[in-house]
Amino acid sequence: MVKKRHWFPFWKSPKKTYSKDYLSSFFRFKYNSFKMLLESNSELLKILTDLEEKLKGRQVFGMSYVRAQSIKAVFHTLRMAKNLNDLSNNHYPTLFLVLENINGKIKEALGAEQEITVTELTLPYSQITAEMVDWVGGKNANLGEVQSRVRLPIPEGFAITTRAYHLFLEHNDLRAEITRKLSEIDPNNAKSIQGISEDIQRLLLTAVVPLEIEEAILSEYRKTRERIDRDQPAESQPRMAMRSSAIGEDSELSFAGQYRSVLNVPPSKLVETYKLIVASLYTPRAISYRLNKGIRDEEMAMSVACLEMVESVASGIIYSRNPVNLLDNSIMINALWGLGPYAVEGRIIPDTYTVSKNGSLEILVTAISNKPVQLVMNPEGGLIEVPVPREDQETPCLSPGEVTILADYAIRLEEHFQTPQDIEWALDKKGWLLVLQSRPLHLLQAEKHATPTVPLIQGYPLLVDKAAVASPGVGWGPAFQVVSDDDLNQFPEGAVLIAKHSSPKYVIIMKKTQAIVADSGSVTGHMASLAREFGVPTLLGAKGATANIPSGMEITVDAYSGKVYQGKVPELIALQSPRDFHLQETPVYQVLRKVADLIVPLNLLDPKAPNFAPEFCRTLHDVGRLVHEFSYNEMFNLGDFVSDNKGFAFKLKAKIPLDLFVIDLGGGVIEAADKSHKVTVDRISSIPFKALLRGMTHEAFQIPQVRPIQLKGFFSVMSEQMLRPPQATERFGDRSYAIISDKYLNFSSRVGYHYSILDCYCGQTINKNYITFSFKGGAADDLRRNRRVRAIALVLEALDFVVDVKGDRVNARFQKYDCPLIEEKLDQVGRLLLYTRQMDMLMNNEESVEAVAKHFLEGNYHYE
Repeated sequence: MVKKRHWFPFWKSPKKTYSKDYLSSFFRFKYNSFKMLLESNSELLKILTDLEEKLKGRQVFGMSYVRAQSIKAVFHTLRMAKNLNDLSNNHYPTLFLVLENINGKIKEALGAEQEITVTELTLPYSQITAEMVDWVGGKNANLGEVQSRVRLPIPEGFAITTRAYHLFLEHNDLRAEITRKLSEIDPNNAKSIQGISEDIQRLLLTAVVPLEIEEAILSEYRKTRERIDRDQPAESQPRMAMRSSAIGEDSELSFAGQYRSVLNVPPSKLVETYKLIVASLYTPRAISYRLNKGIRDEEMAMSVACLEMVESVASGIIYSRNPVNLLDNSIMINALWGLGPYAVEGRIIPDTYTVSKNGSLEILVTAISNKPVQLVMNPEGGLIEVPVPREDQETPCLSPGEVTILADYAIRLEEHFQTPQDIEWALDKKGWLLVLQSRPLHLLQAEKHATPTVPLIQGYPLLVDKAAVASPGVGWGPAFQVVSDDDLNQFPEGAVLIAKHSSPKYVIIMKKTQAIVADSGSVTGHMASLAREFGVPTLLGAKGATANIPSGMEITVDAYSGKVYQGKVPELIALQSPRDFHLQETPVYQVLRKVADLIVPLNLLDPKAPNFAPEFCRTLHDVGRLVHEFSYNEMFNLGDFVSDNKGFAFKLKAKIPLDLFVIDLGGGVIEAADKSHKVTVDRISSIPFKALLRGMTHEAFQIPQVRPIQLKGFFSVMSEQMLRPPQATERFGDRSYAIISDKYLNFSSRVGYHYSILDCYCGQTINKNYITFSFKGGAADDLRRNRRVRAIALVLEALDFVVDVKGDRVNARFQKYDCPLIEEKLDQVGRLLLYTRQMDMLMNNEESVEAVAKHFLEGNYHYE
């Protein structure tokens, strides 16, 4: 513990005198240390406030934010400790050991990047199981399970592992640059995300794939080609489907549609396509999804699934139970002609089959849609859209037997994975039904399934009726039509998204939007899954929505009964439930919680307590609080030393009730003081000090008047001083100090049992101008001192300061205004300093807090 000092620092020696030049140099060094300490204290308080706001779980942030704020908090606390030691002639060295200990714990909480132990760059599915998810990602791990353990058919293929991904980054020295760019993202600004996304993808797409990765991919492709059909000639070149399989994908989080898949890839394009899929890890929608889900970027890595390209006759989605209604345990199967992207993108309304889970797998409902177009393989690579023959457009894609087989697949996969499944399937030209993907089905929370029965609401124009509910709920606000990516960048907070068809890229604005309404789309598509994850009321297949709902029209979306009304419908809005993004449950939030516990809590509350010492600091806030408190004492000691040396500090000659010494750093005084070492107000040229003195010398304070005394308050003050133990009585000396230059003022006032510190700059550059003000102490009990500072806070808030009250201290800040306004506020602060002297005895009850503030603001400075 640091004991109370009974020794004199060298500058406190009462016998030795120093030259003016020495004093000037010495004081500037000490003063600059104090100024840097105050600057870092201000920055630390901003960080603490920001962390506390993020801990509420309502704002999106990433690991780059957590790391950056941690580093800044440590830096500013260390800077404060260093400057306090400079001020005190190194009287607090223990602070550095305390900070080293706290910083070590913060680094431990932030954690290191996961070590990759897998050595293979590629793996065939026959060697992949669920336990290998960290090496091959969720999609690949699940496909390995489907083939190896569930014994269901999947296309031939292999996985490019996360080991290849890490080698790719290391070979091109990209990791640090990607981290730096991610740290520049504003999570709430779509344009910021878009710009950083483009920069990172450009880095990845122009990077070189190491030769060993290229050789591993081509070698595994040749082995896959041999397994596809041994009867084919050796020169046959089967095409591949290359799909993302990132860490975390297809797990408890879906990442539905966030990463890239490229179909019908010729062998000559495998390596180039690998880079495309790796780069999709940083698309705008993928970055937004991870930010909103609180996923640490350090834990992300991209594996790639390389599957034999299936020339599908039909394809679609299976849900092993109803994703919208938990009471319905039926299997839902969607089917389209051709390849599968249109099924998951929701561009075409598919056929729908509802199958019972009883032993017979009875088909309960068959709903056949019109399917005018389909996707097929382009012989030159990629996919093309072609018309469906007219006679097949309203023909079922599946036979009853095929429906039953797919339903059986769903039951077996749900039983194996022990959770409802979201399954992609394909029917090839040989009549084989293949599983392309199986992942957990994300169901709505149980409390959201007490779906109300909502009748037609009279009195409001009905714009959409009988749309499909992809995610239930109610939303209202101005409509905003989205056609392009630029529209997404401009999407306003609280609007309702209107679009021609659903798209997973809308994840970028899901935190902003009240609801989504699309002309077309499927409740089994990627966007529908995302809408349910984010709790966004969503209607799909809302025919005519874009034609009938222009941007700017206020609408109410009833995503219970599939309707959209014009106007605000109070009866429906009453059914709204708050959207909870569950950020507190995310990995990034959990790291923030651990780190914040070492930064934010304040344990050192009472400067008079025995534990108010460096060795009792447990957090950065503790260190900052202690340093800030001790720094004022050091500055007062320094001021006393300087004022004792005649010729450097001048005493102000003015009609104010303070023993005030002026220390001029340059340009603050017109000419030297007289022989008595006094300076008059008219010689002060410092802009901020002149403004403060205008307030302190206001005519109302020049007329001696007796402030009304409340006996109860008077006796409270007297008894507090008599009963307080001697060591707890902190009475300050009478000297006050003004450190000035032409545009700067640091004013330290000590009167009786309270002190105030005012620090400000007032020049022509608006961004540099500021006022910080701190007031602490008093002669009465804790309650009256708190009332006093709250009264001061009310006045300062009325003067547009940002104010914080803790115990018997009030801190306030006013910044980035032009010089005349800064001067006006300083005039008011000068009046406030004199007005609040000896006010403790007036703070007799809670009503006095507002009364004191009201009298000041009305100009009644004598409290009449």
